[in-house]
Order: sequence, then C-alpha cells, then structure tokens
Amino acid sequence: MEKWSRGLDEDSGDEMEAEVPPALMETMSIIDGVTLVATASIAVVQEDVIYDGLLECAHVLNIVVGALPSSEAMVKISIQRFCESWWEKGLPGRENLGKTAFLMLLERNLLLRSSVADMKRLWNLHAVLLTFDFESEASEEVKDLLLQCFLSVQHIKREEGRRFLISLFSWNVNFIKMIHGTIKNQIQFFPKFIMEHVGEMYFRAWKKATGPFLEVAEQACCLQDYMHHGVHLHRSSPVHAKVRQILSYFHNQKLRQGVDEMLFRLYQPILWRALKARNSEVRANAALLFTEAFPIQDPSFNNEAMDSAIQKQFEVLFSLLEDPQPLVRSTGILGVCRITSKYWEMIPPAILTDFLKKMVIDLAADVSCADVRCAVFKCMTLVVDNKLSHPLLEQLLPLLKNSLHDNSEKVRVAVVELLLKIKAVRAAKFWKVCTMEHLLARLETDSHSVARRLVNLLFNSFFPVNQSEEVWCERCVALIQMNPTAARRFYQYAHEHTAPTNIAKLMLMIRRCLNACIQQAGKEEQDETESSNKENSSILDDVLSITDTATMASLLEVIVILWRSIRRSLELNEEALQYTTSKFASILPEYFRVFKEERCTVPLMLIASFMPAAAVPTFRRVSCGVLSKLRNLEKGAVESQYGTLIDCLCRWGQAGHVVEVVTDWLTDALPQKKTRSDCSFSHSGVSVCVAVGEECSNSSFILPHNMAQRWNLKRIMWYFPDHFLCFFMFIFSLQVVFYAYISSSEMGPCQIDKETAMRAYSLHGRLSIHLQHKYLDDRSYLQVLEKSAAWVAEKILPFLVVPSEDTVSDQQLTTTKQVVEDRLTVLRDVVMVGLADADFKGQALHFCIAVLHAEKGYMCVPSLLSLLKEVAEDCLAQSARSQSEELSVLLSVVANVFQKILEAAARRLQKQREEGLQVRIALKMCYYNDDD
Repeated sequence: MEKWSRGLDEDSGDEMEAEVPPALMETMSIIDGVTLVATASIAVVQEDVIYDGLLECAHVLNIVVGALPSSEAMVKISIQRFCESWWEKGLPGRENLGKTAFLMLLERNLLLRSSVADMKRLWNLHAVLLTFDFESEASEEVKDLLLQCFLSVQHIKREEGRRFLISLFSWNVNFIKMIHGTIKNQIQFFPKFIMEHVGEMYFRAWKKATGPFLEVAEQACCLQDYMHHGVHLHRSSPVHAKVRQILSYFHNQKLRQGVDEMLFRLYQPILWRALKARNSEVRANAALLFTEAFPIQDPSFNNEAMDSAIQKQFEVLFSLLEDPQPLVRSTGILGVCRITSKYWEMIPPAILTDFLKKMVIDLAADVSCADVRCAVFKCMTLVVDNKLSHPLLEQLLPLLKNSLHDNSEKVRVAVVELLLKIKAVRAAKFWKVCTMEHLLARLETDSHSVARRLVNLLFNSFFPVNQSEEVWCERCVALIQMNPTAARRFYQYAHEHTAPTNIAKLMLMIRRCLNACIQQAGKEEQDETESSNKENSSILDDVLSITDTATMASLLEVIVILWRSIRRSLELNEEALQYTTSKFASILPEYFRVFKEERCTVPLMLIASFMPAAAVPTFRRVSCGVLSKLRNLEKGAVESQYGTLIDCLCRWGQAGHVVEVVTDWLTDALPQKKTRSDCSFSHSGVSVCVAVGEECSNSSFILPHNMAQRWNLKRIMWYFPDHFLCFFMFIFSLQVVFYAYISSSEMGPCQIDKETAMRAYSLHGRLSIHLQHKYLDDRSYLQVLEKSAAWVAEKILPFLVVPSEDTVSDQQLTTTKQVVEDRLTVLRDVVMVGLADADFKGQALHFCIAVLHAEKGYMCVPSLLSLLKEVAEDCLAQSARSQSEELSVLLSVVANVFQKILEAAARRLQKQREEGLQVRIALKMCYYNDDD
C-alpha cells in the first residue's frame, strides 16, 4: 500500500494520458479479482459461521476504495457492489461498509446522469442513513450530498428518485428545515412541470410524518411557510406561481384522510386575516388560495357548525365579487365559477342564482375595468362544463348579447370563446344567446382574432360539409343576402376548417348557380319554358337573377376568395388545377359579356388572373382592356380601383407594361417645354419645368402598391430587368425636382405634387435595397444609397432650421424632416437585413453626425437612435465572432454619436424647455419600443 501510494504521489504531476505503470495495473487487477471473489462468497455465507478471512478482506477493501484513483472506476464499482451485498446480507461490520456503499452511490448519482437502476439501488440503501450521526462533523459531507439531490431535476421527476428523497424527511427533524430551505432557494430555477412533483414530495412526506416530524413539516418550517408566501408574494414574482402549484397539490388531495383538517388548522391564522387586508394584491392572492381550497372545514364539526362555517365562506365569496379592486373581483369571479362548477348540486339554488346574476348582470357590464368583464366570460366556461347548470344558464346567458360589441377586443374574444363552449357542450343554442344579425355584424368589422373565432362558430351553419353541395350554395347565397361583407370574411377563413376539395366543390357549385342565372335570363328573353342545360340546373333558379347585381358580384367575389385560399393546394394537384381552370375558362367570356358592372368585372379579372394566359379565350382583349383602364385612371383613384389591375397584369406576365405606364405618367409630368399648367424652378443655373397632371398623382399611389406586393416586385425585377432598371434610373432623376420643391419659398397653384415626389424618392431608396440583395457581389447600389445620403446632407439639411419669413417656411421644414427621416430609415433597413459593409456603416454614422449638426436635427432623434441601434448590434455581433480594428473604430463612433444625441437633448432642455421635453419623450418611446 505504501509503495503504491508513493507511486501515485510521484505520478501526480503527469498528464492524464500518461501510461499506467505495469505494477499498478497488476495491483488493480488483483484488487478487482479479490473483490469479485469476495462478492461471490457473500452469497454462500451462513449466519452461524464466522469467516474471519472474509471479514478482514472486507475491512481492507473498505480502506482501499478511498485511495483508488479516479481512472479505476470499474474497480470502484466492484467494491461498491461488494459493500452493498455485505449490507444487504446483514454481516458483521455492515454499518461501515453500508456507509461506504451509500456515499459512493450517492456521489455517482450526482456526478453522472442518474439511471433508474442507480436510484433504485440508492433507495435500497436508504436505511443506512440512520447509522449516520446527524450532529457529528463527519456527517457534513453526507448532508451536502443529500441536499444536492433536492436540486436535481432527474431525482425529482422520477418516482424512484422521489421515493428516496421523501425518505430523507424522516432522518432528523432539523434536516427537514434544511431540506425546506434548499427547495425554497431553488424554486425559482425549477421548471414548472417539476413543481407538481415537489408538491407530491411534500405531501407524501407529510403523510408519513408523525410526532415532532409532523409538527415541523406542518408549522412555519414547511407547509405554513408556503401558505404565508402564497398570500404575501407579489404576483410578478417568478416564485409566486410555483408556490401556488405546491399548495394546489395539497388542495387537490382534500378527499384524502386528514387533509381537510390540516388545511383548516394551518390556514386559520393566515387566510382569513389576508382576505381583509388593506393591500389588494394580498387579498387577491388569499382569494386564489381560498377558492382553490374551498370548502375550508374541520370534519369534526357537527352539522350546525359546518353549515355556519360554509355560510360564512359564501359571504366571503360575495364580498370578493364586490371588492373595490378589479384584480380581486377578477379573482373572485374565477373562484366562484370554479366552486359552482364543482359543487353545483351541493350549493343551495338561491345562492347559485345570486352568484350567476351578480356576474351576468353586474360584473359583465363593469365599466371600470375590461379585465373584470373578460374574466366573467372566460370563467363562465367552467360553469358550462357542469350539465346541471344548463337550465339556469339558458335563462341568463341571453342577457350577455350586447357584450359581443364590447369596446375591448379581449372581451369580445372571450364572448366568442364562451359561445364556442356553449355550442360544444350543447348547453344552449348559441344564436339564442347572440342573434345571427349581431354575430355577422361583428364578423363584418371585427379584428382578425375575433373574426377567426366567429367563423369557427358559424362554420357548420353556413358550410355544412355533411350535406350536399347544393345546400352549401344555398347557405352561401343566404349569407350574402344577410350580410355580404361578413360573407366575404367568412369564406376568407373557411379553408381553415375544411379540406381544399370541399372549397373547390363550392367554387364549382357557385359557377353552376351563376350559369343557371344566365341561362334563366336567356330563357325569359326567348320565352322558353325549360332550361336546355341540365348541368346548370339549380334550386336557386327562382331566388337569384342576373339583375341582382349585388348578389352576382358577391358570388364572384366569393369565388375569388375561395380560389385564393386554396391556390397553393391546387398548384400541388395538377389534375384538380387543370379541371378547375378549364371549367372557369370555358364560361369566362360569357361572364364578361353578361356582368358588365364595375363591381363584377373586378372579381372576373382576378379569376382570369388565376389562370394561365393561354387558358383565357379572350386573353388579348381582356389584357388590353385592363391596361387601358390602368392608363385612363382618374386623379385620386383609390387602391381598390388600380390594385386589381396591377395584380392581374403582373400575373399575366405584363408587369413590364405597368412599369411603362408609370414611367410615361412621370415623363409626361416633366415636359421639356411648358405645356398645360406648369411651374419653373431654377437650380444651379438649370431651369426645371414641372407640370402637374392627374396621372402623375396616380403614380404616387401605384408605386408603393407594387412595392407592397412582393410577388409583383419580384416579377418585375427578375423577368423585366431592363424596364425595371430604366424605371429605377428615372425616379432617381426626380430628386432634382424634389429639391426644387423644397427650395421654393413661394408655392403657387402650379406647384409639383409633393406626395408624388416624396413617394418616388422613398421608393428609389427601397428599390436600391432590393437591387443590392439581388446583386450581392456588387456594392454599386450601396454606393447609390451613400451618394443619396450625401446629397441629402448637402442639399436638404440646410433647410432643417428654425422657420422664419426670410429663410424656411413651416411647410418646407416639415417636408425636410420627412426626407431626412426617410433616408435614415432606409439606411437602418440596409443594416438590419445584413447588406451593409463596414464602409456603408461608416457613411451612415457620418450622415447621423451631419443630421445632429443641423439646427433642428434633434427633431430626427427617434430615427437616429433606430439607425444607431442597428449599427451597434451588427458591429457587436461581428466582434463576437472576430475582433478587428475597423469594428472597434465603428463602435467608438457609435458611442460618440449617442453622446451627441444626449448633448442635443440637454441643450434643448436648457434653451427651449418644451422642445426639450418633446425630445425626452421621443427618447423614452425609443427605449420602450426596443424593450418590446
């Protein structure tokens, strides 16, 4: 042993990879062999025979195991198994060998990923713990190891591990306090799913405890401590919800013997006082625990005392519903709904009615807080789950119909969720709670989240998939006649609730219906008695007529909406796409002939745009008509008039013509000679003639429409590069006109359209980003943006000054600010999408400094900070990957610019307090937006 120890000491400085001496290897082999023989011998040892040699061998192995190097893990495991067998056999000296096995297995469980088998073996040795003296210093190591087990998620989440941990509660009374302190300190780091297991551990330990152990487990050391924290912790605390999970486990065990009495006794000094506390958050926390543990009672009470206690608790519930604080009222609503749902048959009918009336009549109309109103509808779903409540709810729920029009979106969402629940459990007819007229009115105007839920609620009513296709069409027409806008929104989300096949069938059925209407009209003109086309016969013949333009247009719009919703699915099914296309292509010319009103032609053109050009028999005539309409738009046209035309042309491969039309409009607005109404500005000795035409105004709206439609922009860029680049260069030349507009101090009636100039200039910057993304290897378009920023700094920033009669007007200042902010936003977007190199970021920061040097540059602080943030984040991300002097310089410039922003804000506060406060508010808004 001494020679072996000296050898280990001599080799202690060597690397782990050093070769093990042969003598040491031989020694390890001998120890391993002796251990295996000794372990096998234990099985045949007789109780009345003393084996001195085996006992001496066990003593030596118990000493040797502590000196083994960590590399001999297998030898250690063999000795550990020997010690386990010795303990289980109950041989002399079992206490020392059991402690060795226990400590080794405990360390193994903590250092390595614990297996179920290791946890089971640790549990088999749990009785060894009683051989340790809790008060001795020698037990400190085992205490630390055992407490570490309570930090291990692996031990807590497995039944074998929990069984061992629960046994530790019975080692020593003081150790229970140490366990509780360890778990309390670790709770905030435990995942939520673990907390139920932690609650189970406490509960099982409490069930097993007796005498002083039970007293410590119940009183302030454990359970009552959690009750206190459950009441007094802030709701924002990450620990509050987890403490409630532990207590909830006990509340859910109320049917187990002794739990009711324990909760009654431990909550007595805490809960009732907290329910009357001045702090509203304490009252709300207490209300949560109270309603979860309801009824809090002592089973030893007689009937009279029990009834009295329950009555007082009902009074407490009513007081919660009338509390002045919304948080407490909301908590009370949750508690009352949970209690009434769970104990409906045990609560007197009068009290049930009073509870529900209080919520439905008073709290559902609580004008002081939307959260309270929302809580009523969210929690009422709990009551609906109890079938015994349905007769009473059927009488009370119609009182809630006006809540569907609540001004809070979350309340409206909760109302629709309640209607969905009523429909699911068949508690009542949902259209008797809220009439169909009200439901469709909300579907027509409400937000995306409410509309989707309403479609889910109404889907089976207007799209009964288990009935025939003719019924689908009938319901579609009925919905259109009830509320055409709601019908469009309904079919916008219909694909989420049924298969694409059913959507396609409905489209074709509507086509048959339209064909029948056209045929019926032709029959009436020819005085025929029967329709000659049986395919197009429909039971709606007597209901619809092509003279009903509104319904015809709505049906066509529904086809467009449905086709758009399953367009990707159709593209994946070539056969279905070909069949659908052929069906509509064959009848499309007839539709164009019959439906000539503008509201009908728009969806017809969209239907045509879904099909290949070759599939449309009259494609050339249709496309020419669309292009003609686009050219002849009147001034001030809205997007609904030109958006469809542009989308159609782009889908038909005519995107180049769109660019030509817009370019022609802008070119016509800038004639070389004065024609029509025109204005003249002089800039650097060059006379610029500017004419204002109706088409130029329209171009200011069509330009951003194409930008917003990513598909259209991609079409133009990739399939019509020559048109696109010509257009790009043309709008770049408009900056001279734009400067002429800004620099003009007198703006007469012939002034250039400001909005067109602004939109064209902004579009140029954004198109530069798209072009740079297309040509990543070439930084030409980054240079375009750099030159544009330099031009703004030279020509536009001088107008960012205090307005006066001699220098700049308020209108010029406002326009200048818009231009500078637009350029800052474009520069920010380039950095944000990762297209900016170091040179570009340097130029962007230089532009920021130039803006801050302007007299009114502080007006652009939000945009400056936004750009600065993106540059800083991009530089920091790059510096994390690789350090460079260039990045260090950029970060120092960022810090310098930020300092200048703060200095500008401070100067404004000193000179012009009102403007300074506005800058301060802008800085705050930027900070909060970044946090979000």
